[in-house]
Amino acid sequence: MHLVKKIEIIANSFELSKILESLDKSGVHNHAIIRNVAGKGLRGTTEDLDMTMLDNVYIIAFCTPENVRPVVENIKPLLNKFGGTCYISDVMEIRSTKCVASL
Repeated sequence: MHLVKKIEIIANSFELSKILESLDKSGVHNHAIIRNVAGKGLRGTTEDLDMTMLDNVYIIAFCTPENVRPVVENIKPLLNKFGGTCYISDVMEIRSTKCVASL
């Protein structure tokens, strides 16, 4: 087992390509996307937007602790401009350390 950082981003689906480009630029090349995310946050519910272009996406990615600073530097301006939120937490990966290079 070894320590990695989990990156969770909830944002408007319209900005998905910009967010993924920023992650890639930061050295984070693997991710998972869950589309049509609804919930309640600081701005209230989003469930009334079910049939619009304003659907939210949930992006989850993992990186080494060294990659966190570039992620923050590249993602923060997008979130400040277009909205959304990002959480970064410590987690343990249980795969072989040889796989970390692919993160």
